Amino acid sequence: MKIVMLGAPGAGKGTQAKMIAEKYTIPHISTGDIFRANIKNGTPLGAKAKEYMDKGLLVPDELVCDLVVDRIKQDDCKNGYILDGFPRTIPQAEALTDALSKINDKVEFAINVEVPDENIVNRMSGRRACVGCGATYHIKYNAPKVEDVCDTCGEKLILRDDDKPETVQKRLDVYHEQTQPLIDYYKNQGVLAEVDGTVDMDLVFDNIVKLLEA
Repeated sequence: MKIVMLGAPGAGKGTQAKMIAEKYTIPHISTGDIFRANIKNGTPLGAKAKEYMDKGLLVPDELVCDLVVDRIKQDDCKNGYILDGFPRTIPQAEALTDALSKINDKVEFAINVEVPDENIVNRMSGRRACVGCGATYHIKYNAPKVEDVCDTCGEKLILRDDDKPETVQKRLDVYHEQTQPLIDYYKNQGVLAEVDGTVDMDLVFDNIVKLLEA
């Protein structure tokens, strides 16, 4: 079961990826984790990636793809894997398809968690984070007992800059420009599976399982 997760930032794809990974005992692979592991372990690929990151530059698509394929070749991926956060663009998707075909592998499912922008802006701008212990809340779905006060440590809760409506909308604009075309790319490959991400989290998961096991 080789899966790519698609969906806008805040659509809940990371949560679903973790649940799928747990159910099918396959690794949940995020590019951030791969970068950190390779840099920490001092691998040649990690050293190359670090050079770009230290200069504040984006790691080139080819190198990101090499890091992902290197991870996929590890033993724990022999029954499948879930890629979360990669590919983000068409060139990355094409590089991944080419690299996988060289090792007789391919993406079997591209799961798109579909949530309208308006829902995402409301969802993310309702988040609150504790300045003390870092606990997170949501004013509608997971409200603290006392408004703007952390249940755990009593410190103040704040709306983080990256959860402010204008910041969220900017991220969504970038997503629509760069990542949305991936939906058509995987649809053309015949592997796209779409689920409604506006319903309850457990129901989203049930719907994904039905698609995977159909």
